[in-house]
Amino acid sequence: MFRKNQVIWWPCAVLALAAHSATAAPVAATTTLKQTFEAAWQRQPEALSQQMRLDAAAAQQQAATRWTAEPVALELSTKTDRLNQSLGRDEMVAGISIPLWLPGERASTVAVADAQARATSSRVRAAQLRTAAQVREAYWAWARAHMDHALAGELLSHAQQLAQDVAKRVRAGDLARADQNQADGALATAEVTLAEATGVLATAAQRLRALSGRVPQLSAAGPSGVGGAIGAEPMPVLPADTATLLVTHPAVAELQDSADVAQRSAELAQVQTRANPELMLATSRDRGQLDEAYQHSITLGIRFPLGSSSRNQAKRASAQADAMEAETNVRLERERLQGDVEVARVGLVSAQTQRDAAQRRAVLARESRVFFQKSFQMGETDLPTRLRMEREAMDAERQAARAGIDLAAAQSALRQTLGLLPE
Repeated sequence: MFRKNQVIWWPCAVLALAAHSATAAPVAATTTLKQTFEAAWQRQPEALSQQMRLDAAAAQQQAATRWTAEPVALELSTKTDRLNQSLGRDEMVAGISIPLWLPGERASTVAVADAQARATSSRVRAAQLRTAAQVREAYWAWARAHMDHALAGELLSHAQQLAQDVAKRVRAGDLARADQNQADGALATAEVTLAEATGVLATAAQRLRALSGRVPQLSAAGPSGVGGAIGAEPMPVLPADTATLLVTHPAVAELQDSADVAQRSAELAQVQTRANPELMLATSRDRGQLDEAYQHSITLGIRFPLGSSSRNQAKRASAQADAMEAETNVRLERERLQGDVEVARVGLVSAQTQRDAAQRRAVLARESRVFFQKSFQMGETDLPTRLRMEREAMDAERQAARAGIDLAAAQSALRQTLGLLPE
């Protein structure tokens, strides 16, 4: 049985433990999610090659507007008999060969170049969104791990103090040996909890460091709640017309631009039924013998390749297959995106409900803790019941803190499905 003099010591210790655990959860990120994303994006291959790809697309557009299908070729030749008969025969020819566009080829080539330029830009935006998805997932996992680690550290600190105080009172004869065993067991449990939380935090921190090259730093915050204190993203606004989202979303835009490139390439392949004709213009100077005067002449000709080669046929078939696959991918991506938006919306509503319920539970647990404290001081409640209520209060505080992070993560998830980058 428990003696009445226990009432003097136990309430203060357990209330201090619960109060410190409740205030340990809120943390503020000195490095925001947006800053973490920006650091991660600068490390991505797409970011490093972005400008070079844009330059290449611009150069391709410029090349598509040239007046000739291929660069003009210069031809120079000479003919002489100085190495055998040496009768003075001499001929020199200088000419150019101009590849000509096939009917409709130039317009189709320009269309392909423009489509590829748009695809280059949309590919960058889609890569940014994919990076944002990885950073968001790692960031909130790390935030949860950091909160659990902070709570475990506080729990261990007070469990150590609790075990020391109990040991002193056992030596003084105010408490039984069973109380010492109970305090030591709580200390061992706190040590295990902290060790597990440390491992989880190290794993989460390493994952975030691999993405961004650094781990965000946290500092103490006020009672605004974990989700708000660490800088949750703004609440997104669902578009009234999902058809617009299914067109402007970076993931859809990337596939749609790729499909546009494939379609334009297929149209170009339909035009390129043969090799390009060539316009030839040459001038020559020649003489038959040494005593003859040089004769000058101009040659104008055109070269028409005949027939359709199997290479062009294979190119057309391949372009048509690519266009069909790209259009199918666009359709499937739109269906997937529509489902993801609905799932994320429901997840956000669920997270809000859980956060509100967890906060109500925390308030009720704090009120119950006060009731049982008074009851314990009056001798109407035994020590195990008093400790159980303290544990429930601390669990409620932890659940409320985690619910705040889960709500912030749900907001990020909805923004991700809407194609919005971290803010």
